[in-house]
Amino acid sequence: MPKARSKKFKKRSFHGNRHRNSVPKNNVSTASATKLNTLESSDGLEYDFQELKGNRIIDIQTLLGVFSILSCPKCFATGLKLTEDSKEGLCSNFAIVCKCGFMAGFTSTPKENKKCSLNTLLVFGLRLMGRGFSAGMKLLCTLNLPYVCKKTFRIHELKLLEAVKYSCEENMKAASKEVQNFKKTTTCGVSVDGTWQRRGHMSLNGCVSVISIGTGKILDLEVMTQYCKMCEMNIKCDHECSNYKGSSGNMESVGAFRIFERSVMKRELQYTEYYGDGDSKAFLKVKDIYGEDTVTKLECMGHVQKRVGSRLRKFKKKTKGLGGKGKLTDKFIDKLQNYYGIAIRSNAGSIEKMQSAVIAASFTAVLAIETSCMGSVQMGKTVGVDISELYPTKDNIWKKSPGLPNSVMKVIKVTYLELCDKNLLKKCLHGMTQNNNESFNNVLWTILPKETFVQQKTLFLGSYIAVLLFNSGYLGLLPIFNYLKIPIVPLTLKKYMGIDKERVMKSKRQSLPSTKLSRKKQKAKKKIKIS
Repeated sequence: MPKARSKKFKKRSFHGNRHRNSVPKNNVSTASATKLNTLESSDGLEYDFQELKGNRIIDIQTLLGVFSILSCPKCFATGLKLTEDSKEGLCSNFAIVCKCGFMAGFTSTPKENKKCSLNTLLVFGLRLMGRGFSAGMKLLCTLNLPYVCKKTFRIHELKLLEAVKYSCEENMKAASKEVQNFKKTTTCGVSVDGTWQRRGHMSLNGCVSVISIGTGKILDLEVMTQYCKMCEMNIKCDHECSNYKGSSGNMESVGAFRIFERSVMKRELQYTEYYGDGDSKAFLKVKDIYGEDTVTKLECMGHVQKRVGSRLRKFKKKTKGLGGKGKLTDKFIDKLQNYYGIAIRSNAGSIEKMQSAVIAASFTAVLAIETSCMGSVQMGKTVGVDISELYPTKDNIWKKSPGLPNSVMKVIKVTYLELCDKNLLKKCLHGMTQNNNESFNNVLWTILPKETFVQQKTLFLGSYIAVLLFNSGYLGLLPIFNYLKIPIVPLTLKKYMGIDKERVMKSKRQSLPSTKLSRKKQKAKKKIKIS
């Protein structure tokens, strides 16, 4: 007889099939969907996607066989020969020769101003993927295709840099006009953040971005580098040297000052509200730039929430006897930090409710919660914090939690109440974060990987491409084609539109409450494994 099942398997839940829409209905408008407007922006672009255009890879032997069976237009004899006169990277100059003396030449790809645009597009594609000359050489050698030399590669990069810089500047100008139309004024709030290519305080490359709070688009960018190859090699000639000298930590404040200084002249805007993290060095540089105290500092809610965990962990290291089982553990600090974040987010706009909710959330976290006692949950609801939504259980009955001893509570009380100060919470009433800046940093260092050091021109090229992708998606790259006078083929347009649509769909999936809850659970599991 077959062995009986010793375990009852859980019934699998239905996650959809091909007949179900891949994206559940979500009325929340995400940042990507608001910025891109993929369907609306592509309405004016009419192309015949069925027309045969673009580039294809074809074997030379196949071409030789095709031309050998064609007849000569002069003597009508077959046996035409195909010869390659010269080649420039992916572009080759061919000639058809007949025995009667007939000869006709053509190129494998069309040229613009006697230069092959396909080589420029190759460099552009490699930079979009975060790769350079070496990666392109390995790829094309594997595919048995010719490649350009390093000098030619750099020439195409300079040509591409000019086009990308112009397109990026026009894109940021359009973003500033959008802010003026949205706000109906020349003043606006911006989130400012700096990022570095290398961690620590030894990075030679850095970037400061200013993003509109209203539209979520980049209004200005300052790319800085301390490295100059010509100066390092002691080559005395006219060249574009590095645009920053000083410590890496001071890059953010210098970059913010440069951006705020040119805001009126280049963007016709005054950045009167400065949304930043806890570091106030950059704010002190720009607070009086339009006049005395004309710029107001506001805090990012995410960074304020992080202060709970960082301060309690520092205090735990300094004070003996706080850590250990039944006391102030890392898991409990994360829990308290999470409660603090929900309290300030759910009470944005009211300083009294926010302060009372933050204090109530701390008591809810530290008090022992019995399975039959829901007093702490009710206390949280009265001040606008539904704590039961964080860790819901069956019938809204909480699991037993040990809480904190009174001795530990008295010690950490002073440190926690410092973060409940009204002066700090007033700067969080707006309910905004620096998530847009963090998202741009991710796009930037995807194009310019942190593992590979890049020089000044490559740094500028990658930064400008990142701005176009962040503000307008892949359809924002089309002005580069127009500037270089490269025709936009239907296949390129179709794929760019598909990438942008996928980005919007992905952002909507990630904004679902169920997806957010699963991300929280995964983060909690990772922390448990690390600890």
